[in-house]
Order: sequence, then structure tokens, then C-alpha cells
Amino acid sequence: MVLLGTIVNGVAIILGALLGSLIKNIPERVKSTVMQAISLAVIVLGINMGLKSDQFLIVIGSLVVGALLGERWDLEEKLNRLGKWLETKVGAKESGGIAKGFVTTTLIYVVGAMAIIGALDSGLRGDHSVLYTKAMLDGFSAIIFTSALGIGVIFSAIPVMIYQGAIALFATQIDRFIPTELMDTFIVEMTATGGIMIIAIGLNILGLTKIRVANLLPSILVTAILVTCVYYWNSIIAFFSFFG
Repeated sequence: MVLLGTIVNGVAIILGALLGSLIKNIPERVKSTVMQAISLAVIVLGINMGLKSDQFLIVIGSLVVGALLGERWDLEEKLNRLGKWLETKVGAKESGGIAKGFVTTTLIYVVGAMAIIGALDSGLRGDHSVLYTKAMLDGFSAIIFTSALGIGVIFSAIPVMIYQGAIALFATQIDRFIPTELMDTFIVEMTATGGIMIIAIGLNILGLTKIRVANLLPSILVTAILVTCVYYWNSIIAFFSFFG
């Protein structure tokens, strides 16, 4: 079943969020320390991902163009509006609570190499092991995030399943159209681009910055376009060099 890994991942987030919502009377200083610890771990993860790049100019270009597109489309505000709409539907007591939990965890769970690589493995090889691993990580972190940020975390399961499910379904046909070398290069550069966004998320959780990370999301699409252009440009140069 192509979508099995994605479904397990979504269910893990839901169960983790439900469990986190049952944890009561946690002192604010404990929540603060736990969130700071998670933030530092997220930053280290982002740094590790960011250093994967083999062509860092692609990463820089992707972030710049992606930021311009994201600001023009105002994705951060749209995500916040969605979170606030969810607040009105579930009757949240604290204004902004659901929006913050939803936006923060959606970005963390979606922006990352494991989401794409795991979904690709599910679609290409029927191997769900990466998504199973991601499900364990996401489920555990959902417990912590929900206890600190509120029940809005549970709604992040929806975009996670849509995003990963779409990639998995697309991957069942992708090998017919995209060369393996091109796909490998995209994964590497996408990992680095996503890593920088992950660093920004960690800094935001720490309260050191207020980077509009959602407005950087188009960078992933731009990375795919730039990697494709560079790949075929190099192929053309190699072709003429061979016969030149």
C-alpha cells in the first residue's frame, strides 16, 4: 500500500497530540526548558541538513527567489488565518494558541528531508521504513509540542498526510520522467534548503527571531527548478564538449 507510511505518520501525530493534551499541570518553567531543548535540537538538525549541499549557490538562489514569492503570496499570513479559523471551530480559549501550534509543527513536520525521501521510498520501492521512523519522531515531539503550544498541533497531521501522500503517489510514476542523478541532486539541495528553514524555526521557537518561515516554503519549488536547469545545462555542455 503506497500510502501506508504516510497514514502511520499522520496517526502518530494525532495520537501524540491527544496524549500531550492530557498532560496537565506542567510548570511553565518546565515547559519553557523542554521547548528550549527541542529548539536547540531542531537548530542542530537544521545545521546538519544545511551542510549537505554540494552547490550552495543553488540554495542561496532558491531562498532568495522563494522568499520573494512567499512574501508576494503572503503564505505565513494565510497559514495563520487557517489556524485562527480552526480556533473558531474548536472554540479555543486562548486566542492565537491553535494558530501557533498548527503553523509551527506543520513547518517542522513538512519541511525536511525525511518527509520527501520517505514519501519517495514509499512510492518508488514500497519501503515505508523512513516514514515509520519519522512517525516515531513526530509522534513523540507532538506530545511535547502539544503540552507547550496547545491542541493546534493535532491539525498539522492534515497537511503532513496531504503533502507526503501526494509525493508518494507521484513517485509511483516519477522514474519514467526524471533521471536518477537529477533526483539525487534535488534531494541533496532540497535537504540543505530545508535545513536552513529548520534553523529559522528553531530560532523562532527560542524567541530570538520572528522569521516568517512559511514565506520561505516556495524555496523548495525553486530548488527543483534550479537543479533541473543546472542538470540539463551541464548535460548540454558535456554533449558539445564530447563532439567538439
